Amino acid sequence: MVRMVQKVNPEPQPCSFEQMPQRAEMARPPELPDASVLALPGMADLLRALRSAATGPQPERELTALLAQLTGGFAEIRASWGDVVASSGQETGPLLIRRLTYSDPMGDRQVGTLTLSVPEAWRTLLPLASEYALLARLQAAAAGAARRRVGERALEALLSGTLQSEEASREEPVAIAVAAFTHSPRPGTVGRGAFAQALDVLTAVGEGYFLERGYSSSSTVRGERGVWLWHPTKVERATLEREARDLHRALTVSTAREVRVGVSGLHMGLSSVRAAEREARQALAATHQKQMFTTYHTMDPLYALLTTGALDTLHDQLIARLCRGDDKGRIVSTLRSFLSFAGSLPELAEHLHIHVNTLRYRLKRAEELLGGSLKDPALLARLYLAFEAERSSEIEKLDDVRETGKS
Repeated sequence: MVRMVQKVNPEPQPCSFEQMPQRAEMARPPELPDASVLALPGMADLLRALRSAATGPQPERELTALLAQLTGGFAEIRASWGDVVASSGQETGPLLIRRLTYSDPMGDRQVGTLTLSVPEAWRTLLPLASEYALLARLQAAAAGAARRRVGERALEALLSGTLQSEEASREEPVAIAVAAFTHSPRPGTVGRGAFAQALDVLTAVGEGYFLERGYSSSSTVRGERGVWLWHPTKVERATLEREARDLHRALTVSTAREVRVGVSGLHMGLSSVRAAEREARQALAATHQKQMFTTYHTMDPLYALLTTGALDTLHDQLIARLCRGDDKGRIVSTLRSFLSFAGSLPELAEHLHIHVNTLRYRLKRAEELLGGSLKDPALLARLYLAFEAERSSEIEKLDDVRETGKS
């Protein structure tokens, strides 16, 4: 028989910091104030006042007003994309700026900056004030999330066409923005969860952007895209272009990710929201760069033609001719590269990692199959339209799959 003997550790003995100087030094967090600081007259009242301001109904405004009143100087909080959220007081010294960041599963995220200009005796307040400024920004974001849930239901109803007719008939200018991350979610439950969280953050940032610009807006997540509806105060295309640029900057700075944005044209009335969303989706699909924005009125004029299906017959005819003598799709692939490459044939051959004579042979073979010369502008135009229509169709299908959540 084997006897099981349980080993009992002796009860640990108390140990002072003096007995373990190395461990004490390692355990003490950096910038931890001496205990005597906490006993200073008024310290408890100061911490209580800062906390009350940072968790109030208008946390950023209340906190900057308190800091300015307390120090006799200037305090300002800005959003991560640079807009002033709240400011108070007058400058009384050099500007002290601290980034407001926190860490989540996606990494470090910046939510704004705190700027102080205070008398010298108050400059040591910056680290403490920064922590409460961060709390104020997060408190405002939490309040925005509650508002966003209400607007989300209304926007979903508008996009699905189920909103009551009397509500949808309201005549006011509306515009839609749609944004997507350049990179798809990583495979697996953890990857999809992290992507969903990042998408929720993206949507919240956009909601905060419009709120701090003074726009009435609502937002939602559809598939793998964030969607925002807002009511522009000026009925001008230049205004939409500026909003698209600034929204894109806000999203990229706040999420530290590559983001593409598409913005619709300006419409009148909530009944046109579905048409505006289609325009925003087209503008997003027409955004070829990894990190850029496109407005519907500035996108390639051919894009609407390319996405209607009107060129399906042209595409099918040309592809059928090329496939009759193609070798594993190499001629079609080479022809696509030829149409999109602006350099010389030797440069294209180097780009494709093939000999220039191989490139010339494939292009010559393409001319034989098509029955025309690649120097003919009419043939080149047909090929361009056919291939672009095919690519645009693939992008549209991918967007539809992402929106419905199908794999």
